Amino acid sequence: MTYKITSSAQVNALAALRIINKDAATVQQQVSSGYRVETAADDATYWSFASVMRSDSNSLQNIHDALGVGASKVDTAYTSMDSLIDQLGEIRKTLLTAKEAGVDKTKLNTSLSELKGQLQTTVQSTSIAGENWLLNRDATLPTSRSVIGGFVRGASGEYQMQTIDFPADQTVMIDMTDANRGLLTKTVDANTLNSDGTATARNYYLLSAGSTTPATGTEIKLDGNTTSAQVDDMIAVVDSLLSTLTETAAGLGTMSARIGDRVAYTADMSDLIDKGVGALVDTDMDETATLQKALLAQQQMGIQTISILNTAASKVLLLLQ
Repeated sequence: MTYKITSSAQVNALAALRIINKDAATVQQQVSSGYRVETAADDATYWSFASVMRSDSNSLQNIHDALGVGASKVDTAYTSMDSLIDQLGEIRKTLLTAKEAGVDKTKLNTSLSELKGQLQTTVQSTSIAGENWLLNRDATLPTSRSVIGGFVRGASGEYQMQTIDFPADQTVMIDMTDANRGLLTKTVDANTLNSDGTATARNYYLLSAGSTTPATGTEIKLDGNTTSAQVDDMIAVVDSLLSTLTETAAGLGTMSARIGDRVAYTADMSDLIDKGVGALVDTDMDETATLQKALLAQQQMGIQTISILNTAASKVLLLLQ
């Protein structure tokens, strides 16, 4: 004869254990994945918010990278111009030395030629991301140099990049097509005052870089026949070049600072968005670990309860045999 015993206690204990096992599996998944809301099924609202915020974070990261490239271009041009200023300063010192009585101007010209060669090397080596702002080889000079300098929100809420433009004619130091478009190769009027107070236009240029259309006037160089008045003219030209170059470098420095501010701001915004996403969907490991321990204890208690009930039921069966 077969006896069937139905125990409400056993049924309730099994139901409770199933719920505990389900909760334990959910908590284990949260611990393993690191997400409290991993899919839309977990929480459609939070998942939707987090997805939009992740998209914003990715857009900001792209802008941050573009800003980094732009900053590198500006910083490279600025660093080279800063070096050119130092080298022009050395050229000026050499010319001042040439005014001293008894100096060998031919030997000084050797130093002058080396310094001019350094200028040309500095300009030609200033290249990053395929661009050299200081050297122009094209027949037509670009209107401006553009870099990513910021971002705004579009009408639909999307991020849009903004550019910063810098006049190209201010950054070109050497122009291989037309020498007069390059600061270091163009003709400069010394405008030296004569003894009677009148000004005489004397044209000089610093570098001869082999431009298709060369500069007019006299190249700045020394020899045994160079007069003190000519040296004064050359110094006046170098002073003019230094003034213009310093002003351009200052403009690039301001541009670099502006981009640097946007780079820092973009990084901060991206971090804040990532923190916001984490608050919405990430697992709180401390809380979840405590909950996991509690569920493990409940599982053990549920198993023990079912074991006790099964033992009691088996004793009843023995009595009925």
